[in-house]
Amino acid sequence: MATVLCTGADRTLIETRALILRRAGHTVMPVMGEPELIAACQENRFDVAVIGQAISNVQKQHVFDLVRQYCPTAKVLELYSPVRGAVLRGEDGWLEVPAQVPTDLAERVEKLVANSN
Repeated sequence: MATVLCTGADRTLIETRALILRRAGHTVMPVMGEPELIAACQENRFDVAVIGQAISNVQKQHVFDLVRQYCPTAKVLELYSPVRGAVLRGEDGWLEVPAQVPTDLAERVEKLVANSN
C-alpha cells in the first residue's frame, strides 16, 4: 500500500478523501497550506501526492511546484472538475471528479504506485 499526501482547499473534502484511501489500506497525511505541506514532506516519504480539485488553478500549480521540490519522489495525481479541466503539466496522473469526492480515488492511487515499482 501507498503513503499518500492529500492536499486541497476544503478540509472536509481532504478528510473524506483520506478516509477513502485509508479504507483501501493506504497511509494518508492530509494537509492544507504551504507550511503544513513542506513540514509533511520533510518528515515523510510519500509515494503519491493528491492535489484536490477545489484549489484555484494558480494555487494548484504552486502546490504542484512545492510537491516537486519537497517530495521529489512522489507521483502527483491531479483531481479536476469537468468544468475547469486539468491544469497541471508534468503530473503523473489525473482524475476527473464530481463536485464532491471521487469514488475511484483509491484505485487510481494504487495504479500510480504499481507503475513506479
